[in-house]
Amino acid sequence: MSKIPHRLYLSEEQMPKQWYNLRADMKEQHDPMINPGTMKPAQVEDLYPVFCEKLAKQELDTETRYVDIPEEVQEMYKIYRPSPLIRAYNLEKALDTPAKIYYKFEGNNTSGSHKLNSAIAQAYYAKEQGLKGLTTETGAGQWGTALSEACAYFGLPLTVYMVKVSYNQKPFRKAVMQTFGAEVIASPSDTTHVGREILKKDPNTGGSLGCAISEAVEKAVTSEGYRYVLGSVLNQVLLHQSIIGLETKTAMEILGEYPDVVIGCAGGGSNLGGLIAPFMQDKLTGKANPRIVAVEPASCPSFTRGRYAYDFCDLGQITPLAKMYTLGSGFIPSANHAGGLRYHGMSPMLSKLYHDGSMEAVAVEQTKVFEAATFFAKNETILPAPESAHAIRAAMDEALRCKESGEAKTILFGLTGTGYFDMTAYTSYNEGTMEDYIPTDEDLEMSLSTLPKIPGIQE
Repeated sequence: MSKIPHRLYLSEEQMPKQWYNLRADMKEQHDPMINPGTMKPAQVEDLYPVFCEKLAKQELDTETRYVDIPEEVQEMYKIYRPSPLIRAYNLEKALDTPAKIYYKFEGNNTSGSHKLNSAIAQAYYAKEQGLKGLTTETGAGQWGTALSEACAYFGLPLTVYMVKVSYNQKPFRKAVMQTFGAEVIASPSDTTHVGREILKKDPNTGGSLGCAISEAVEKAVTSEGYRYVLGSVLNQVLLHQSIIGLETKTAMEILGEYPDVVIGCAGGGSNLGGLIAPFMQDKLTGKANPRIVAVEPASCPSFTRGRYAYDFCDLGQITPLAKMYTLGSGFIPSANHAGGLRYHGMSPMLSKLYHDGSMEAVAVEQTKVFEAATFFAKNETILPAPESAHAIRAAMDEALRCKESGEAKTILFGLTGTGYFDMTAYTSYNEGTMEDYIPTDEDLEMSLSTLPKIPGIQE
């Protein structure tokens, strides 16, 4: 038998021509979004003022199992896809484990992450609809960078509200977005009503994704011909990101492999949902039973310590309400949190799957995350994004357990991208100044106490 290669690239002809909608195979759907104006389940027309029409339809589609990828999107995908499935031989050797470790690497594009997979699709649908421009938010900057690339490709103006603490920590992310033609504004800002209100309450706030979302949505709905797009959490995003898992499964089938454990980092759910999609399909339909593990930061632990409840997706409370694992829309991670994955809630689809027991979740401290990141970099030569390093940490821990038990499990994790814009965080770790912050129960109770009351649903 020939040795499994270090890297396997599919050919362009082997690339998926359709996205996979995991909701079509779920036994029970997550509870519907609620329109904050009527407090009734949101209809597709309710979403049109905020989202492109086709994206709004994808958001609420529970039945279409496979969605054709438009040819224009496929053509741009081919600039950087297929992405490689990599056997981590060096990491296996360094850990002295009998486990086989694979990772799907999504960093082979200028944005440095998987985010481009959905950015291209969303920019395409906006262009197709004839819109004048788009607005969005970004935290660490991966999504903003990816959408800047996609909007430049399709000739669409873009305004990005970047969480202020990241805006200050990562000036080069901002520079890349500006290079692609985007306007980048530190959030909260004085350019929106909601931003001014937040600054009035706390002039020194470092901001949050919930805050930046509020500003981006307000800007979109008050600008003629503009719509808002989001890089995570939503069903439409997980649909587009399914290309990660579909490519991975095809590559593993070529190698005659199947994962015992699938591990993904979890902030809002875009990477995790994309990677696990076809493997969760197997689990839900009884074809296989892989363990699926979400890894989140201990400083922003929505799965492991959040509440499964309806909540606003933004701090300004102007978006639809979603039933999800949440820490409360007002939750803001500590300013020393450097590992990304800062969102207060989790994808409603993934929240439902977790709530029903179809997957597990673990939370890890950021010093342990960066310990894993540097160990991985030294052995596999890729400097990982801090977000991805959460999955690396869990994969390493799983491999070390295999070393103790003697089990030769096949472990798959997602490497969402590269960490070249995260050198402030790496420097902090290397110099020994990085600290772990874990919110107390009292901290979480304070933000959870603001969960909305919905008559007859959530009193």
